[in-house]
Amino acid sequence: MQRLFASFDQLASAKYSSGAEIFGEGDPAEHIYQVVSGAVRTQKLLSDDRRQIGAFYLPGDIFGLEDVATHRFTAEAITSTTVHLAKRECLDDVVKSDPSVLRIILAETNRNLMHVESHLLLLGRQNSLEKVAAFLLEMRLRSTEADVIHLPMTRRDIADYLGLALETVSRVFADLRSKKILRFDANRSRKVVVLDAKALADLAE
Repeated sequence: MQRLFASFDQLASAKYSSGAEIFGEGDPAEHIYQVVSGAVRTQKLLSDDRRQIGAFYLPGDIFGLEDVATHRFTAEAITSTTVHLAKRECLDDVVKSDPSVLRIILAETNRNLMHVESHLLLLGRQNSLEKVAAFLLEMRLRSTEADVIHLPMTRRDIADYLGLALETVSRVFADLRSKKILRFDANRSRKVVVLDAKALADLAE
């Protein structure tokens, strides 16, 4: 995905502190973004004041590719985060000069659609253990270290992503640790080591 942003003549970078808003729900969708470092969550406040997290974006991920004029979710930095951003109005010119960029955009759009489908399936799982296990497997696949998962998001974020209570997520984490499926780094609470990948996959299924 680096090539997509390298094709833009007018490319900017922006830094956001933890919890800072990158764009709000209903804001004009004027830019597309790529995470350089840190992490981003997209979220929506529901009518009953509950929060639904739509996705987590990690370094290399592209977000903000809307098919409408305004953003449907709010995007916030989870940690200290740097992003590249480029104006959507420049996309047409970029595609004309480099038609291969269109394939990149279509591939990224398809990836986002696949994530939405996976998230819906995850939310539909029968119990909290299955949901948390499936989430951890997803994060393991996105990790750059074998059997090490770095969780930049809080357990509250995970709970709101999975549609669970915070206490439930904490209880499942403790259960997975007691079964020696996971180990939590004593010095870095959000670093998780997968001790038994097969057992974790079996729980997710």
